[in-house]
Amino acid sequence: ILDDPDLKDIDPTVLKHCHAAAAMCILEAGKQKADISAISTCLEDCKLDKERIEQFCTEYQKNKDALEILLGSIGRSPLHITDVSWRLDYQIKNNQLHKTYQPSYLVTLNVENSDSGSHPDVSFSCTMEQLQDLVGKLKDAAKSLERASQM
Repeated sequence: ILDDPDLKDIDPTVLKHCHAAAAMCILEAGKQKADISAISTCLEDCKLDKERIEQFCTEYQKNKDALEILLGSIGRSPLHITDVSWRLDYQIKNNQLHKTYQPSYLVTLNVENSDSGSHPDVSFSCTMEQLQDLVGKLKDAAKSLERASQM
C-alpha cells in the first residue's frame, strides 16, 4: 500500500491507520455475518459517500464467502504455549564474508489450540537484548495475571 503511486502524497501513518480501520471493519462484518444494509448503514454513520459505500459493499460481497472460510479456520480461542526450546547460534561471517561475531537465539514455541489440538510450532530468531526484553514482558504479564487473580 505504501508503494502505490496514487497514495504517495498521503502521510504513511494516516495510511496505515486507514488500512487498519478498513481491515477491522471487514473482519467485524465477517465475524457478525453482517448483510449489505447493515454495512451500508455503518459506513454512512462514518460519513463515507454513497459511491465509496457501494464500491466497498460490492467488493465485500464478492469476497464474503472466502472471508467467512478464513475466519472459521482461525478458531475461537487463542493459542496456548505448551513448551519452549531455544538454541544459541553464533554468526562468525555474513554472506559478504565480513566478520560479524554476533550471537543470536533461535526460539521455538510449541503451541496448541483448544479448538483443534496442535498447531505448527512458532519459531523466531532474536538478539540477546530482544530475548531479555521478551522475558521481561512475560514476567510483567505473569505479575499482572497474578494481581488480577488475587482481586
